[in-house]
Amino acid sequence: MATVRAERLVNLVLCLLSTRQYLTAERIRAIVPGYADAPTDEAFFRTFERDKAELRDLGIPLETGRNSAFDATDGYRIARRDYELGDVELEPDEAAAVALAVRLWDAPELTAAARGALLKLRAAGVDVDERVSSAVEPKVRSTEPAFAPLLAAVESGRVVEFDYRRPSSPDVHRRTVEPWGVVSWRGRWYVVGHDRDRQAPRCFRLSRIQGKAKAVGRAGQVQRPPDLDLLHFVAGEQREAPPTTLARVWVADGRAQGARRRAKVVDRMELGGDWGDVLELDLRYPESAAGWLAGYGADVAVLEPDTLRKTIHEIHLDVVDQGEAGEQS
Repeated sequence: MATVRAERLVNLVLCLLSTRQYLTAERIRAIVPGYADAPTDEAFFRTFERDKAELRDLGIPLETGRNSAFDATDGYRIARRDYELGDVELEPDEAAAVALAVRLWDAPELTAAARGALLKLRAAGVDVDERVSSAVEPKVRSTEPAFAPLLAAVESGRVVEFDYRRPSSPDVHRRTVEPWGVVSWRGRWYVVGHDRDRQAPRCFRLSRIQGKAKAVGRAGQVQRPPDLDLLHFVAGEQREAPPTTLARVWVADGRAQGARRRAKVVDRMELGGDWGDVLELDLRYPESAAGWLAGYGADVAVLEPDTLRKTIHEIHLDVVDQGEAGEQS
């Protein structure tokens, strides 16, 4: 894909993902960099139709609709809840390939184009979701103080020392570790390496490291075992995977594509005056599934199990309480 076309598609995704409104083709032409250069209306619409087809082929869910009954033409947007992916499991070689590809997003021309697109949206009076940048942010971020020094120690092959608090005790102990890598698993960061104090391989959660880690000794001392899968080590490959829980959920017609990708349709039913599909999902971790299912709001309703339905109901109540507290303040 040519660089100019790639930039235009990135700008289009940012535009449609950053607004809660439906944007008409003409408004998109005026806002999104790359469309204003079209010499004629016909050339613009040909390009725009190709770009829409390209996004749909990539699995990006475009919504078509109108903001009010007075609008004369349809507009477009991308629903954030349908755009975001669920958990993706990659093999080590696949993860390495993805990491290499992600580096391409550091190109200054793409970064500048993305920022320019958002500035034009705001200037045009479009309601921009300030949180949207995280959905296309390519760089790894961590708030753990130990993250940067540990990663640097891994790259240089140096030993590290840090104070560590075990989960079962409030006491803090000094640890000396030969770090092999820093990995993320189930939303948390871990460093894996040879623990000199225990004389065995260990993994340490970064959130339990007190303060920053300190690199000691000369570079090149630490060598990672060539046959070790760090992610499997952290996840505990020797542990049996928890059994799956079968959940049945109702999904409104044409909504919640993210949930539909994970499930199979088993029935049709009407709920609250709206028709939708009944889906079955196999959930390995129902507790974590409650968060992303609740994010679909009224478009998704859990039918069973009852524990998951109650958990999502409590999440919705918390959101309402927080909203009322914000209004009072």
